[in-house]
Amino acid sequence: MTSLTQRSSGLVQRRSEASRTDKQRASHREEDEPRREEEQDADDAGDSKETRLTLMEEVLLLGLKDREGYTSFWNDCISSGLRGCMLIELALRGRLQLEACGMRRKGLLARKVICKSDSPTGDVLLDEALKHIKNTQPPETVQSWIELLSGETWNPLKLQYQLRNVRERLAKNLVEKGVLTTEKQNFLLFDMTTHPLTNNNIKQRLIKKVQDGVLDKWVNDPSRMDKRLLALIFLAHSSDVLENAFAPLLDDQYDLAMKRVRQLLDLEPEEESLKTNANELLWAVVAAFTK
Repeated sequence: MTSLTQRSSGLVQRRSEASRTDKQRASHREEDEPRREEEQDADDAGDSKETRLTLMEEVLLLGLKDREGYTSFWNDCISSGLRGCMLIELALRGRLQLEACGMRRKGLLARKVICKSDSPTGDVLLDEALKHIKNTQPPETVQSWIELLSGETWNPLKLQYQLRNVRERLAKNLVEKGVLTTEKQNFLLFDMTTHPLTNNNIKQRLIKKVQDGVLDKWVNDPSRMDKRLLALIFLAHSSDVLENAFAPLLDDQYDLAMKRVRQLLDLEPEEESLKTNANELLWAVVAAFTK
């Protein structure tokens, strides 16, 4: 009887100790929770201080000459590249998607672009493009939208879809964000508004991000790469401005960076779009430029 009492009292003691331990752990968790929230708030505050650019603004910034404040007169690729940026930006923001591939397994370039949400993005150019896509019936493909938004169509009834003065409007956005400034330059026969670089830190951060994406932080699996960075590399190449980011590199670094860019360009968009967490519209735009 005595031993039974001792065992039961020992059991009660262990239970009470376990209960005290659980309470201590719970109290530690409660103390840690606000600490983690404070750390998260601090991180968010740090992120918000950094100027955030859209894909279009990043591609334009890579193409702009720092002192002159304009893109190369010989670059005839950047116009369509910027339209591709808009489609991907809208897709990454959850506004656009491709229609279902259906029983016949339509290819990426044969599938229509569907408006998933028409809520405003806060960016005038993106909202203008989104409005066109939403109001167009029947829907168009990715390739068609790149051409229509660029004004590259023989159908005069579809010229209404052209987004005008895109580079100038993007440059003004960058002026408002404190990245560029506005000047007038005289070119003998005419005056031209230019936008020289005023905040070199932001451009250097952008260049470093592109360089790191194919060098120090290279991930040999596109499905694990940050989607926005992946899109930036593809579209900077399609817009013929990627070389500007690699110009400061040493010869060995440049060769390695270009080798990895070629690896990305050799990917099969149809296969990549089937992988987990892939953005189909992103790969459809890639297919439109690399086909």
